[in-house]
Amino acid sequence: MEPALENFLNLATVIGLETIVECQTFNEVQAALDALAQNIMVFNRDRITGQFVHDQAIKLAGMFPGGGGLIVTIAGGGVSTPDQMKKLLAVGYDGVVVRKTVMGSARAPEFIRTVRDRTLLPAEFSQWGLDDFEFDMDGNAMDGPKKDIPSPEDNDVFL
Repeated sequence: MEPALENFLNLATVIGLETIVECQTFNEVQAALDALAQNIMVFNRDRITGQFVHDQAIKLAGMFPGGGGLIVTIAGGGVSTPDQMKKLLAVGYDGVVVRKTVMGSARAPEFIRTVRDRTLLPAEFSQWGLDDFEFDMDGNAMDGPKKDIPSPEDNDVFL
């Protein structure tokens, strides 16, 4: 995968295309990082069996250097509740693919409200003592505190 991936990424750049490298394992994420992929999606499925792999994206989130930088990270696969979406954003992903959970669903407004009502503190600020603050889309402090956001002490989320 690695030599071909790097060649494909370089070719896409030369012809002006943006790419997203879909990864499902530690080794695939490492290969994407080594190939200098700028957009990486971690998918909660086993590529061979097609089986859902619970919290795979959360387990691999620590592999990415910082957040909001040169690498855009996206998580997806099996996201069916706003709380699952919040967890993925809280561990540092820049975006979450919700697919058919929202597309044409009566739950679409619930997901949209979750994202718009309370923005999450970017992962790179997580050690700055700002955990009790909420920020709007312009970076202004909002009334808080945050609710239903996992912490590092939450053993069910951070493995």
